[in-house]
Amino acid sequence: MISGVSDGSTWVVIALFVAITLAAVSFVVWPVWRAPGTRTLPRVLLAGAFATLVIGIGAGLYLYLGSPGLAVRAVAPPDRKDVPGLIAALSQRMRERPRDLTGWTLLGRGYLSLNDPQQAAVAFQTASELAPPQAKPQLLSAYGEALTLAAGTVTPEAEAAFRVALAGQPKDFAARFYLGEAYAGRRDATHALALWQGLLADSPANAPWRAELVDRMAALRATMGGAPDIGQMVEGLAARLRVAPADVSGWQRLVRAYAVLGQEAKARSALAAARAAMNGRPNDLAALDVEAKSLKLE
Repeated sequence: MISGVSDGSTWVVIALFVAITLAAVSFVVWPVWRAPGTRTLPRVLLAGAFATLVIGIGAGLYLYLGSPGLAVRAVAPPDRKDVPGLIAALSQRMRERPRDLTGWTLLGRGYLSLNDPQQAAVAFQTASELAPPQAKPQLLSAYGEALTLAAGTVTPEAEAAFRVALAGQPKDFAARFYLGEAYAGRRDATHALALWQGLLADSPANAPWRAELVDRMAALRATMGGAPDIGQMVEGLAARLRVAPADVSGWQRLVRAYAVLGQEAKARSALAAARAAMNGRPNDLAALDVEAKSLKLE
């Protein structure tokens, strides 16, 4: 039996194959059986020969040229591990249930998981049109994000969706981030930084986007003629290392930055965290020892 297919589905395919085979055999054998002037035994032998030939040719060609597993899959439900198959099945179902809000929302998320933001945008737009007022902001935010991912930039349509989402849900993370991107693209640092500063204040300390947000804010200040906030950049590096601690060069930069800023306690704390993260990696531990000695931390 093919993996992931139930016995019931397999027997359905077998029954279909047998039915088709019997029809073909009957079509070929019946004229021979009904031929006048032929004795019974020769008719039986000749009919049997024709039947064997039909079955043999059909089975041989099918196994050589066909896809037996495809026939089974055609009548079987998609494997739960087959994400594209599940998304395709859900897409087909939505044609039959076009007002299923949950279905459209799941379909949008599914398309995003398949890296298909264009189709995700279609699904989220449909879901937002069906949603009650309290659910619209989140879906419009998802719609705007899908449009942005598809275009590689915050399009006017995406920006409009984010604005409506933010009006209904002022704390929406994606809307604030991408609207900040739109403002930054227009060199409107004041509005961009205001949105991002509020987003940074609401972000958990271990949020994976926090470090990137800090870097973007520092870069924006630098490009707009202001000096970058060194303290913010250092904290952004520290946040990044908490999420991805296997970067020995990152730890070296962090320890060095704290030492240069005169924050010796933080430098020692970062050094201890770095050594814990590099446990079992003697070359990296040796590099940290050299860094500690050069900075006179031990």
